[in-house]
Amino acid sequence: MRLGRSGSEYVILANGKPLMSSRMHGSEEALATLACEAARLAPRPRVLVGGLGMGFTLRAVLDVLPPDAIVTVAELVPAVVDWNRRVLGPLAGHPLQDPRVRVQLGDVGFTLRGNVGGFDVILLDVDNGPSAFTAEANAGLYDNRGVAAAHAALRTPGTLAVWSAWEDRKFEQRLRYNGFRVTVSRVRARLKKGGPMHTIFLGVK
Repeated sequence: MRLGRSGSEYVILANGKPLMSSRMHGSEEALATLACEAARLAPRPRVLVGGLGMGFTLRAVLDVLPPDAIVTVAELVPAVVDWNRRVLGPLAGHPLQDPRVRVQLGDVGFTLRGNVGGFDVILLDVDNGPSAFTAEANAGLYDNRGVAAAHAALRTPGTLAVWSAWEDRKFEQRLRYNGFRVTVSRVRARLKKGGPMHTIFLGVK
């Protein structure tokens, strides 16, 4: 994984293929606002963000949540955290500097399994969604065991929000099978400014 730049645009590439761009982050922001709609009114909400990316999802989460929230960011790749602390930081207003944020380097799956009933909201923006793109190990977040772990890590009622580059009916069924009430939203990468369509799965426990 590496970071590239063309003019004012930053791109994170995985195995030489574009994974995300600083020009298209509207759907990541929509992921946060949809997921945290109920939690913004909860006392001291606890939120887990799986996958830091370029920080746009985290910034949108922080903009919605109250001052007493605690937001844990689980990021597998140390370089991504380093980029966000330095060159990418200004893009989203330096969200890692917010005192509500806790960064955990490692697999978000370990965080899920180690915090049963620990979160009001879980956001997963890892890889390109349920169909793994950068690493086959990421698929373990989206299979039955991974979805069950996310369900167990949520308080009741709690929300699991999953970003995906594509629609996935099997994953939608898997969420229902594991006890979630599911809605699916299709949003533009740049929201009202267009771009490709992305999918957001919302599962309420």
